[in-house]
Amino acid sequence: MIAVRPARPADAVAIAAVHVAAWRSAYPGILPDKFLARLSVPRQAAYYDSAIRNGVGVHVATASGVDLAPSDKPGVTRIIGFVSGAPARTSRDPDPLADGEIETLYVLDDYRDRGLGKRLMRAAAAHLAEAGCGSVYVWVLRDNPNRWFYERLGGRAAAEGTILVGGAPVVQMAYLWSPIDKLVAATSSAT
Repeated sequence: MIAVRPARPADAVAIAAVHVAAWRSAYPGILPDKFLARLSVPRQAAYYDSAIRNGVGVHVATASGVDLAPSDKPGVTRIIGFVSGAPARTSRDPDPLADGEIETLYVLDDYRDRGLGKRLMRAAAAHLAEAGCGSVYVWVLRDNPNRWFYERLGGRAAAEGTILVGGAPVVQMAYLWSPIDKLVAATSSAT
């Protein structure tokens, strides 16, 4: 069975493992190899533990039973993806594009193409709408091979900028849903 639920602090290490695995899978040739090699599950776990404890809307997708990948141990429940979203961080951007921001969305390779990204985005959109956000955006690396996902959900390219990741300049794009109801509607068929 695959389920989506709010994250708990005890999930931080598994969330971090998904984060590291997803970056190492998606970003070779886009981000510096040395940076990807130095990604740290313990460091990411500390970040996600803090985020969960401080009210960031983190949701996880879990798999168990027949939905586990062949490489997983039978009888376990495994975190296979996650999303995080919160009101836009005005400390980082004094004039954000929207009220809310999807900060992260990652799914392990063995579990892709099952509708999990859509289900996770629905959970984040519902959380942000409940928190009073009337619009939402997400920053995505322009060369991310999965950027089409946000376009298919109706995200409108709204901005572009360059950030430093591992010491290298990387172009990123922002996708916007305004009002947030557009994202809720685009993910409404999520099961």
